[in-house]
Amino acid sequence: MDAYAVLDVGVDALVLAAKLSAPVLVTALVVGFVVSLVQSVTQIQEITLSFVPKAVAAALALVVCGHWMITEAVTFTQELFERIPALVGG
Repeated sequence: MDAYAVLDVGVDALVLAAKLSAPVLVTALVVGFVVSLVQSVTQIQEITLSFVPKAVAAALALVVCGHWMITEAVTFTQELFERIPALVGG
């Protein structure tokens, strides 16, 4: 197993991690921005007002995108297992 193979697997894993985390992170970012905008306009500075909508939105994003996320993770794992003989030099 050479350094290029290790880097290739590492890059693929990082890309997968970015793809899987993007729906939840982008949803929380958008909801957080909207809530902070509303807080700025109304001058209501309540900490639970910013946390609860983000938590609900992140949970909703997981429900909506969960099947796709699991499918991507399983596909990556299967491809990685199929690459094992080539990675170890067999």
